[in-house]
This record gives sequence, structure tokens and C-alpha cells, in this order.
Amino acid sequence: MNEEEIKYQKAKKRVEAMRGFYVHLGVYVVVNTLLFFINMVASPDRLWFFWPLLGWGMAIILHALRVFGPGRYLGADWEEKKIKEIMENE
Repeated sequence: MNEEEIKYQKAKKRVEAMRGFYVHLGVYVVVNTLLFFINMVASPDRLWFFWPLLGWGMAIILHALRVFGPGRYLGADWEEKKIKEIMENE
């Protein structure tokens, strides 16, 4: 593989990761909206929809940090940079 192909493959993986996040976010919004309406119809006096919203919301935040965060926490780029760093130090 030449340099251009390597760059293309990295960019492709990055775009796939971004697409995966947006799909995850879309499913989160749709499902939690549905849960909200079910909660309001079935038992409006007890707001249980909040719990899955909160728990899944934490997962969304972690997913966003992994895809968009600085250094993309512990992702493939991080591993590659660490390998190069260790090889240079030895």
C-alpha cells in the first residue's frame, strides 16, 4: 500500500465511525421519544422514561468522545501513536 491508500483507509474508517455514531444517536432519539410517549399515556404520574434516557445518554456521550473527542480516546489512532512513541523511545 502506498501513502495515499493508507490515508484513504484511515479516512474511510473515520467516516464509518462517524456514521456509526450518527446511527446510534438517531436510534437513541427515536426510541426515547417513543418511551416518553408510552410513559405519558400509560403512567403519567410516574416518570420512568427518564432512567433509560439517562443510562443510554451516558453511552451516547462515551460514544461521541470516542469518535469526536481529542485523541479519540483509546481508538486505533491512539494505539498507532503509542506504538510509534514506544518504538522511538527504545
